[in-house]
Amino acid sequence: MWKGLLSFGLVNVPVTMVKATRSKAISFNQLRKSDFSRIQYKKVASDGAEVPASEIIKGYEVSPDRYVIITDSDLEAISPKASRIIEISDFVKLEEIDTRFYDNSYYLVPDQGASKAYSLLLKAMTDANVVGIAKFVLRNKEYLAAIRPTDNVISLSTMLFPDEIVSTKELENDLPANVELSDKELKMAKTLIDSLITKFDPTKYENEYQKQVIKMIEAKAGNEEIIKTTDTTPRYLDLMAALEASIASTKAASKANEKKKSPRKSKKTA
Repeated sequence: MWKGLLSFGLVNVPVTMVKATRSKAISFNQLRKSDFSRIQYKKVASDGAEVPASEIIKGYEVSPDRYVIITDSDLEAISPKASRIIEISDFVKLEEIDTRFYDNSYYLVPDQGASKAYSLLLKAMTDANVVGIAKFVLRNKEYLAAIRPTDNVISLSTMLFPDEIVSTKELENDLPANVELSDKELKMAKTLIDSLITKFDPTKYENEYQKQVIKMIEAKAGNEEIIKTTDTTPRYLDLMAALEASIASTKAASKANEKKKSPRKSKKTA
C-alpha cells in the first residue's frame, strides 16, 4: 500500500505498509424477481435524466439549493504533498489514548537492510510502553497515526482528528440523570461482574451469523437451488481465462479464413 521511511529523531527506518485487517462481510447482488437480471445503478438528475460522467461536477451545499462549485484544480491546489516519510513527532503512553480515536490498522514491515533500526525502535517502544504519534500522507489525504508495537511487529493505526469525535456532551439530554442506586443493587452488580472477569481471548468470539449465512448458501448451492441470470453484460472474473478464450477464438477465425482463401483441388478423372 505504501513504501517509505518511518522516522524518529535522526533515525530513518525503511518500511512497507500492509493491511492488518481483512473484511469478511458477505455481499449480495440485487436481481429483478421476474427474470433474475442484475439491477444496475445509474446517476440521474432531479428531472430523472441520466447524467454521463463527463457532465458531473462537485458542489458543496452552503444553504438549501445553493452550492459552491469545486473543481479538481481547486482541490489539487490545496491537497497535501505526497511524502514518503512517516515522522514521529511525539511519544505518549498507550493508556492516554482514548480508543475512540483509532480507525484502521496496518502493519509496518522492515524493508531490506532495515532490520536493526526496525528492531531498535520496536524494542525501545515496547520497553517504554509508549506509542508514537505521527502525520503522513496516503493517496493525497493527510492522516494522524499511532505507531506502536503489536506482537513483535510495528503497527500503525490511523486515527480520527478531535473534531471527528462526537462529544458525550451532545448526548446529555438522552442519558439518565439523578438515578438513585442502592448499596445492595451495586453489590449484586459488582458480584456478577467479578464472576465474569477473565483474560481477553479474541479467539473465543466468532461471527455466528456470518457462519450461518455461509452454511445456508452452501446448502442451497448443494441442492442446486441456483438460478441463471439473464444479464448479458460480459463480466470476466478470470483474466487468464478471458485471454485464453480470446486467443482460441482468434485462431479459429484465422483457420477458417485460410480455408476460404486456399484453392480447391480438382477431382481426378478415372
